[in-house]
Amino acid sequence: MGGPRRARRATGWQALFWLGPSLALIGGFVLYPAAQLVRASLSQFSVTGLAQGFVGLRNYTRLFRQEPLAMVVANTVVWVAVVVAVTIFLSLALAQLLGARFPGRTLVRWALIVPWAASVIMTSKLFAWIYDYYFGVLNPALQALGILSHPVDWLGDDATVMGAMIAVGVFVSLPFTTYVLLAGLQGISPDVFEAARVDGASAWRTYRSVTLPLLRPALLVATVLNIIYVFNSFPIVWTLNDRNPGFGHDTMITYMYKIAFKSSLRDVGLAAALGVVNVLLILLAVVGYLKTVRWREEAA
Repeated sequence: MGGPRRARRATGWQALFWLGPSLALIGGFVLYPAAQLVRASLSQFSVTGLAQGFVGLRNYTRLFRQEPLAMVVANTVVWVAVVVAVTIFLSLALAQLLGARFPGRTLVRWALIVPWAASVIMTSKLFAWIYDYYFGVLNPALQALGILSHPVDWLGDDATVMGAMIAVGVFVSLPFTTYVLLAGLQGISPDVFEAARVDGASAWRTYRSVTLPLLRPALLVATVLNIIYVFNSFPIVWTLNDRNPGFGHDTMITYMYKIAFKSSLRDVGLAAALGVVNVLLILLAVVGYLKTVRWREEAA
C-alpha cells in the first residue's frame, strides 16, 4: 500500500516541479496584475496618479454614468463583430486556396505571414499614410479607376472612420486565422473527401456537410482567439483615430486609456474600473459563443 501511494506522491511533486515555472509566470504576469487592477478600481487616485484611499464601488457607479459609454460600447460591438466575422469568412476561402496545389503556393504562404509578423503599430501607421487625404495613394487609385469622383477623408469623416479601421483590423487578423484554419484542413483525412466523391456529393455539398463539421475545432479556436485579440486591439484604433477629438470612434480599450491619461478626467481608478468591466465582457462573449456552438453541436 505504501509503495503505490509514495509513487503517486512522487509523481505529483515531479509534476509540480515541471509546472512550477509556468505557474510562477501565470501568477506574476496574470494573477498579480489582475488583483492590482481590481484593487485600483476600488481606490481613488489624484491627477498625478497617487493613491488616495479606498472608495469601494464608487468608481463603477461613476463609470456607468459616463455619457460616452453607450456609444463606445456600440462601437466596440460593431468593431469586434464585423472584424471577426469578415476575418473568419475570408480566412475560410484563403485556407481552402492555400490547401490546394498550384505554382507559387509556398511563396503565397510566406507572403501571407508578413502582415502578422510586422509590428501592428507599423502596419497601422502605413495604412494611415495610405488613407491620407492629401498624400495617400488610396484616393488617387480609386479616382483613376472611376470609383471616386473626389477625394475622401477616410480617417476624418464620421461615415468612413469605422470602415477604415475595420479594413485594417481584418488585414492584420487574416494571416493567423488563415493558418489556424489551414492546419485544421490539413488534419482532415483525404479518405473522407474521397468517400464523399464516391457517394456523388457535389463540391458545395462536400464542403458544407463534410469540411465545415470537421473544421469546427479549428473554427472554434480561431473565433475565440480573434474575439479576444480584436477586442483588445489598441494600436489600430488608436493610430487611425488619434486625430479625431472626443470619443466618437473609440472602443472600450482606447476609451479606457483616454480616461486614464488623455481626457479631462485623468482618473486612474475610473479607468481601472473600466478595465475590470472589459475583462468581464470578454469572458461573457467567449462563454456565450462557446455555449452557442455547443448547442448547435447537440442540435446537429
